[in-house]
Amino acid sequence: MATRTLKWVEQDVSLGFAEDLAYSTALLRSVQHGTIAGPIVRIYRPQPTVSFGQQDVRMDGYQQARELSEQHGFAPMVRRVGGRAAAYHPGSLIIDHIQPEADAMFGFRNRFAYFGELLTATLEQLGVDAAVGEIPGEYCAGEYSVHAVLDSGQRIKLAGTAQRVVKGAWLFSTSLVVEDGRSVREVLTDVYAALGLEFEPSTAGAAADAVPGVTVDDVTGKLLAQYRQRFLKGGHTGNDTYGLATMGWSELLAQVPPA
Repeated sequence: MATRTLKWVEQDVSLGFAEDLAYSTALLRSVQHGTIAGPIVRIYRPQPTVSFGQQDVRMDGYQQARELSEQHGFAPMVRRVGGRAAAYHPGSLIIDHIQPEADAMFGFRNRFAYFGELLTATLEQLGVDAAVGEIPGEYCAGEYSVHAVLDSGQRIKLAGTAQRVVKGAWLFSTSLVVEDGRSVREVLTDVYAALGLEFEPSTAGAAADAVPGVTVDDVTGKLLAQYRQRFLKGGHTGNDTYGLATMGWSELLAQVPPA
């Protein structure tokens, strides 16, 4: 069995609010067309952003929701994948996994389960009581949301996941709130009210709400450890073998310039 190489890239400089989001598509297209070999994992700390879904744009309160986002210091952006509004900031971690696949739709749902388990295992290594599943009243509700269970029994959403599939490749993206859950709660409370959508603010939080002191760097280190332990030994299908190579951010930009 041939061994493929997983490229691990930690983005250390933001391209900008919209540009960071758009670069995910640039990477997906580059892997699709063979400009750069995959799989690639790109992780970064995003600028304060409210990422609206396509459905949100058609809501009567959308323009007001954008204005409220800006008042909270969050840039309003529209993503191409599904779901409702979600918020993230430099206390969050965006994880983009881009992979070539002859039949990219095959295993679509299984990938949600696989990466949900990988992320919960990462958080559990840091002492977070984490699980996969939708919480009633959560923002951007999803069957595969990753949440934490606090000592009080309260469940708080920590991460949402989304996929984009093109011919010959797929992108699996995760947005994980690690620090400063308060800012996310506050901006989403106003945004969801403007959109006229149900939202229970107490369901939004950060990993640090479950384990005080947890940082983005802590999560990054444990995530890499989980990739070494899980993904390199079979991949998401369990049938592949991977090596791992770290790639510098500037090196990736040289191979795949921003659009």
